Amino acid sequence: MDQSKLTQVFGISPTELKEYILEDVRTELKAITQHFQPVKPAEYITRKEAAKILKVSLVTLSDWNKKGVLKPYRLGNLIRYKRTELDEALIKINNKNS
Repeated sequence: MDQSKLTQVFGISPTELKEYILEDVRTELKAITQHFQPVKPAEYITRKEAAKILKVSLVTLSDWNKKGVLKPYRLGNLIRYKRTELDEALIKINNKNS
């Protein structure tokens, strides 16, 4: 056997070593599963839905697009907005008004 790849552990049986390793792995997996957040697909909404959520007119929505307050996504002739980005835009708008 090649001596450079040999690891010796004293004072512990192979079974005890295995149990310690398994215990640590289980602890780490438990911590990971408690903090795991599944990735949600982006929710795209229409101009009318966005205007209703933001409680503004379609004209104001278009103005905000031009000013860069909102980021519209174009799919051919369709315009869509990401729901999460609308929430972020609302927070920014409220912070500017404060």
